[in-house]
Amino acid sequence: MAAVLMRFVPCSLGPAVVPRSLSFSSSAAVRAVSLSTTKPLPERVKIVEVGPRDGLQNEKTIVPAEVKIRLIDMLSEAGLSVIEATSFVSPKWVPQMADQEEVMRGIQRKPGVNYPVLTPNLKGYRAAVTAGAKEVAIFGAASELFSKKNINCSVEESLQRFEEVMKAAKQEGIPVRGYISCVLGCPYEGKVSPVKVAEVAKRLYSMGCYEISLGDTIGVGTPGGMAEMLEAVKKEVPIHALAVHCHDTYGQALANILVALQNGVSVVDSSVAGLGGCPYAQGASGNVATEDVIYMLNGLGIHTGVDLPKLMDAGSYICRSLNRRTSSKVAQATCKL
Repeated sequence: MAAVLMRFVPCSLGPAVVPRSLSFSSSAAVRAVSLSTTKPLPERVKIVEVGPRDGLQNEKTIVPAEVKIRLIDMLSEAGLSVIEATSFVSPKWVPQMADQEEVMRGIQRKPGVNYPVLTPNLKGYRAAVTAGAKEVAIFGAASELFSKKNINCSVEESLQRFEEVMKAAKQEGIPVRGYISCVLGCPYEGKVSPVKVAEVAKRLYSMGCYEISLGDTIGVGTPGGMAEMLEAVKKEVPIHALAVHCHDTYGQALANILVALQNGVSVVDSSVAGLGGCPYAQGASGNVATEDVIYMLNGLGIHTGVDLPKLMDAGSYICRSLNRRTSSKVAQATCKL
């Protein structure tokens, strides 16, 4: 595929103060960024559906367990091979996930589909395995301030905590996925160094995480930033072990995913109906919608195994349950509200 040259031209903002959020892309405004690729686009992309967990965890109104179970079952029927089902965190901190055991008992597990769960510590890991989890995920950050405010410890301390989980999982043959937050920007520190992201990714991979999901948590990343970050991380972790998790706060998610694909990434996290907001940026639209990702991949001739109409039915179902409009542009365009 030919290299893509993108030139960013700054608009005139006059004497007004430039919003802090725009600083994430300010360097790109004064130079040309070459987004080249040496690999063809992947023939197949694995979609990791995070809607039932990441998409619902910040909902203020408690979503009944039966609704979550029905959503997960519909997503299974749509052909998704990985569906993050719930989170085994303390109900004190995430009340929405207090029904995790009921959800795990209630879902109809379809052959060939994985239902991983988030486990922040050894206690959560033990509870998850007892409830029938066959895969778990741990989460850290590339930003010191975000780590301290989100999980009340430094990045190094968080990695040390994960050692307990990794040791237990290895002994029991449970695969572990790793998440890294704020890979393209932090609400407290601003731009995050790609080298720092690469360091954390290397640590998680060396600990035994089979896959590392790189999260643009506040959705400030641009294609140039994505390419720069991946270039650094690829030097430390094999590309087949990397995934991207993009939020669409600034409307850059699909463009960032395309750049990731051009760089050899073949695993994409997304959320049905674009569920999941971002508490750090006003007007944030949260996770990129799975429907929109599938539509783009279909157009590129990339196989996912996902039935788009059935996926849209699942999106319609959860939006009716939440009494809100879908954030998926594809669903909006086809009136699947």
